[in-house]
Amino acid sequence: MRILITAGATREYIDPVRFISNASSGRMGDALARAALKAGHKVTLITTVGDSKFQISNSKLKAVKVETAAQMFRAVKRYFHRCDCLIMAAAVADYTPVRPAKTKIKKGSKSITIKLKPTVDILKWAGKHKNPKSEIRGPKFRLRRLVVGFALEDRNVQANAERKLRDKNLDMIIANTPAAIGADEISVRIKTPDRKWQKLPKASKAAVAKKIVSLVEGI
Repeated sequence: MRILITAGATREYIDPVRFISNASSGRMGDALARAALKAGHKVTLITTVGDSKFQISNSKLKAVKVETAAQMFRAVKRYFHRCDCLIMAAAVADYTPVRPAKTKIKKGSKSITIKLKPTVDILKWAGKHKNPKSEIRGPKFRLRRLVVGFALEDRNVQANAERKLRDKNLDMIIANTPAAIGADEISVRIKTPDRKWQKLPKASKAAVAKKIVSLVEGI
């Protein structure tokens, strides 16, 4: 399979040196890339992580570095039609400044207000465009592209994640809580449209990634 994976936290700049972001480390996306490569798949990894420890040397890997939500969306659109499965593990910012300052904002004695606008919902876009009618391979086979998403929820975890699975037309949702951020071991719950929730025991992100790749192969 050709698997497209996103990883890391995006940065939405307020001015040239300050940005809005989140605590995602990118380790889950990195683990998914490694698991997919070990399973023999070709991987395109779109990542915001620049630390050398996340670099993977493999002839079947293409790494694409991005920083903002807009850049990630452009990269996903560029490589989406070439993949068999998209796994959106990145923590994409929900909002971005309407008008980022072109120069550094100087500190003053008064409060400031920063107006934000929603970023593009990449996962929803992918769910909508995963099976275009024009993509036909052979006279009888129509491409079925899989879209897998993550849902980080701090309450009503399964209900909110299942709504995301349905509303964004996904093939699989992996639900977790804020406890997963920066943790070495995590516990996740996985749902597909036609199956009940499956809770994985607490394990390393590498082990969880291996299980996710195996479930994708099963679909």
